[in-house]
Amino acid sequence: MTAHPNIPRLYIIKIAKWFMLYMPVVVLFYESNGLKMKDIMVLQAIYSIVIVILEIPSGYLADVWGRKRTMLLGAVMGVAGFVIYGFSFGFWGFLVAEIILGIGQSCVSGADSAMLYDSLLERKQQRRYSRFEGRITSLGNVAEAAAALLSIGLVTISLRTPYYGQILVAAIAVPAALTLREPVRHKQLINKDFREILDVSRFALFGSRILRRNILFSAITGCATLTMAWFAQKFFEFNGIDKVWFGLLWAALNLTVAFASFFAYRIESFLQPKGTIILISLAIPLGYLALSFSGLVSGLIILFSFYLVRGYATPVLKDYINRVTGSEVRATVLSVRNFIIRINFSVAGPLLGWANDMYDLPTALMLGGIIFLILNVFTGILFLAMRGTMNDKVRYISRTRPS
Repeated sequence: MTAHPNIPRLYIIKIAKWFMLYMPVVVLFYESNGLKMKDIMVLQAIYSIVIVILEIPSGYLADVWGRKRTMLLGAVMGVAGFVIYGFSFGFWGFLVAEIILGIGQSCVSGADSAMLYDSLLERKQQRRYSRFEGRITSLGNVAEAAAALLSIGLVTISLRTPYYGQILVAAIAVPAALTLREPVRHKQLINKDFREILDVSRFALFGSRILRRNILFSAITGCATLTMAWFAQKFFEFNGIDKVWFGLLWAALNLTVAFASFFAYRIESFLQPKGTIILISLAIPLGYLALSFSGLVSGLIILFSFYLVRGYATPVLKDYINRVTGSEVRATVLSVRNFIIRINFSVAGPLLGWANDMYDLPTALMLGGIIFLILNVFTGILFLAMRGTMNDKVRYISRTRPS
C-alpha cells in the first residue's frame, strides 16, 4: 500500500522547523547582544508560556477547524518570527520574535502528529505510526545536523547571518502546509463550543488515569531533554571549545538523535513498555548528574549517550499516548502533553539559568539532575503501575455535545 500524500509534506514541514541555522551558536548570539544565561532562559520561558497559553486551544482548533488550516497559520507565523529576529538587537526585540514564534509553534505542535496518525488511519496503517513518527523525528534531526554544518560557514560572516537564512528556510513550510489534505477521521468533534477544550483537557488529566500517566511521564521527559538542549552549548563554552567546532558538535548530536529515532520502533519492540520506561526514567536524570562531574572527553561521551536516549524517547512516548487516544481529540490531547512540557520548562529553565549565572555550570546540571531524577522516577513508577491497559483505547464522551 502506498504512503499517504500527506507524509512527504509533513517531512518538508519538519525540515523547515528543524533546519535551524542559528541553533549551534544561539547562546553566543544572545551573549553578543548583551544577554546573560538567565536572560536567555527567561526568553525561552516566555516562549514556553506563550505556548502554554495557546497549546491546548490550538490543538482544539486543529480538531474543529482542521489540521491543515492550523498548520498553515503556524507556518506563516514562523516566517514572521524570524523576520523580526533578523532585524532585532536586544532583549525586547527578541521577546517580540519569541512571542510570534511561540504562536506559530503552538499551531503546528500536536496538529502535526495528529495529522500523521489520522493520515495513516485513513489508509489503515495506524500500526505503523511509531515507525513514521520515528522517521519524521529522525529527519528533523538530520535537518538540524545539516543546518549546523552550513552554519559553520555562515557564522564566519557574522553571528546574525544564520537568522537571515532562517527566514528562507521557514518559508518552505508555507506551500507544504497549503497542499496538505485533511484526512477523513473516524469520528469528528461535533460540538465546536470552545468550552469543550476544558472538558477534553480535564478528561486527559483527571478523567482518565491511563492518559494522565502517559502524559505526565512523557511531559517530564520532554522538559528534561528540552532543557539539556539549551545547556549543551554552555558545556562546550565551559570547556573552552572554539565556536567553529560548535556546528560540528551540534550536527553530530542531532545525527545521534536521528539514528535513535529511526530505529526507535525496533528497540521498543525489544524493550517493551516496561523496559522503555525504566531506561528513560533513569538515563535522562543520571545524564545530568554525570555531566556535572565530567571533563571534556567523558562529558562528550555522556552528552552523546543522553542524546541517544532523547532520540528514542520522543517517538515512542508519543506513540504510547496515541495508542490510547481517540482520533476526535488526538490533537488536543497531544497539545495537553506539550502544555505540560512547556509549563515545566518555564520554571526549570530560568531556575537552572540562574544557578549557572550565580554559581557555575556543574552546579546547574547537578540541580537539574536531582529535580528530574525525582520527577522521572515518580512518574515512571505511576506509569508502570498500569497493567494490561496500553492497548485499551480511551474514548472521550462530550458532556456538552448535542444528543
